Amino acid sequence: MVGTSTFVDIAVIGAGLAGCCVAGALARTGTCLTLIDVQDGRNRAQRDFRAEKFGADQMALFEALGFGPALRACTTATKEVVVVRYGRLAYREAAREWGAPYPALVRAVREALPPGLLRPGRVADLTLGPDRQEVTLGDGSRLTARLVVLATGLGQALHARAGLRRCVLSPRHSLAVGFDMAAPRDRFPFPALTYFSERFGGRDAYLTLFPLGSVMRANLFCYRDPGEAWVADLRRDPVTTLQAMMPRLADACPDLAIAGPVEVRPIDLTRTEGVERDGLVVIGDAFQTACPIPGTGVSKLLTDADRLARVHVPAWLATPGMGRDKIAAFYADPVKRACDTHSLRASIYARGLAVETGALWRARRLRNRVARTAIHVAKSRLVP
Repeated sequence: MVGTSTFVDIAVIGAGLAGCCVAGALARTGTCLTLIDVQDGRNRAQRDFRAEKFGADQMALFEALGFGPALRACTTATKEVVVVRYGRLAYREAAREWGAPYPALVRAVREALPPGLLRPGRVADLTLGPDRQEVTLGDGSRLTARLVVLATGLGQALHARAGLRRCVLSPRHSLAVGFDMAAPRDRFPFPALTYFSERFGGRDAYLTLFPLGSVMRANLFCYRDPGEAWVADLRRDPVTTLQAMMPRLADACPDLAIAGPVEVRPIDLTRTEGVERDGLVVIGDAFQTACPIPGTGVSKLLTDADRLARVHVPAWLATPGMGRDKIAAFYADPVKRACDTHSLRASIYARGLAVETGALWRARRLRNRVARTAIHVAKSRLVP
């Protein structure tokens, strides 16, 4: 294959959720494109602890991009969540949610792509210009495209080649922990549970339990460094550590036994700078990461895919050239900018409420506790 070259309108690099969603949406409009990933469609996506649950707003975006049926088929749906605040049952909330391991989500969207769209290969080099972009693969073959979409998630290998800079906005911002409960799903006295910190202003945010098939899955979110002794204690003895962290958790979830490994993922908040370049768009986590605690990450990457596929790429392909003036319109898109800004602000604010000690943050904690108490009182009337 050395020396061979193919022309497409769009080359999407990275077949995670963001890359697959934008590629699938563009393919359905008849756009000539290819999707490049180091794994082909026959391979199982490697284990990756992230994005295990999403809600109705995110499902609506999946539907708009054409992936609703595929995602509904591979996920476990729930219609109600039991909410516990300050160690007491607060209310039962009618909430549509869908859960699945991230690799299952990726497999589902890959299998829903048009045949032949996914091309296995590792990108070795990028050459960008105002009209044509050249993508060189590891086997020496080349692709020429009008536009390259970089959707490589947390991978940074191509950032330097494209002249991009990854800036860390908040290092070790938060910690996500995942594990399976040992008891079968039908042994739990709730369809799904969100258990918030028993004390306001602590470094633990909340624990959520939700079904994945016959298993009850747990995601724990907190503001801790992965090198802390507390993290080692959690890995070694998760039940005792959970009980010390949330003493009244057993009242809502009597069986705290855990099966299998405890997965720990540190979260850095990062943003890519220098993105207004000829012939290249950066989307999803490759552009800006999100903290999972406010739950904005899936919405952010799907908004990128939706705005790029439905608004910007059709307009760009209708006229010659692919200069940075065109590309800048995507980053200035008011819907995208609002989503990115909300995600970052929500992440910073949530962490500040938990760990900051200044007078302003203490006042904000008091205000939030009063507001939450009012919500608790109002919604508690719904609890049978």
